[in-house]
Amino acid sequence: MFSNLIKLFRYRGLIQSLVVRELKARYRGSVLGFFWSFINPLLLLSIYTFVFTKILPNRNPLAQPYAVFMFCGILPWNWFSASLIEASGSLVSGGNLIKKVLFPAEVLPLVNVLANMVHFFLGLIILAAFLIVYRHWPDPAGLIWFPVTVAIQLLFTSGLALFLSALTVHYRDIRDLLANLLTFWFFATPIIYPWQDENVKSYQWLLQWNPMTHLVVPYQEILFFYGPVGHAKWLLVLGALSVVQFLAAYWFFDRLRDSFAEAV
Repeated sequence: MFSNLIKLFRYRGLIQSLVVRELKARYRGSVLGFFWSFINPLLLLSIYTFVFTKILPNRNPLAQPYAVFMFCGILPWNWFSASLIEASGSLVSGGNLIKKVLFPAEVLPLVNVLANMVHFFLGLIILAAFLIVYRHWPDPAGLIWFPVTVAIQLLFTSGLALFLSALTVHYRDIRDLLANLLTFWFFATPIIYPWQDENVKSYQWLLQWNPMTHLVVPYQEILFFYGPVGHAKWLLVLGALSVVQFLAAYWFFDRLRDSFAEAV
């Protein structure tokens, strides 16, 4: 297992090429092309701003401006959920590549994770623009934790992507189950409600079992709330667990590797 894992570094050129191909293929044939990577989050945040200031105004003082607060959690969530959905079917859709003897199958789900990470970073540009408009500056000291949070999410998401992609080869129902599970998971994560809210505090013991809580809350603390990253301890715990989870997922993927060519 570890020898195959070390070989991933040798495939960095292949991974980069496939990520670029994935990004180009997403908007191939469209007039605006890659600009949709900026337009989509801009439209999404504009809609949130209109709905939650005009139609359903949210008065929670902890989350003002509310649309920007919610967007701080939705951006990493979209990276996470889109990566899992796309990665779960990556081995099935890339069956012609897997059947090639020397092709590393684990590259395919990782490409989906990295491609969606690029969209996450592009969405951050739109978020930064709205933070400037609202004059809502994040704490510069808290920004030190941003690359740490991104690295932990990348590791955590990659582990799940490897596990689900290998499992979906043999159980095609996983993709449909995953879509429903992610809907439940979204509302069980403090994205549309602040972690610090009085109504949430009584359920914090339950939400702490949700690993995405310990990713979304640090993003909110870093990008939205002005002050220390109080969730840093939980973030580091999740980071340590993500290392174990990734290695376990890769071991599972490696065990099933020989069956992929026949199953797809």
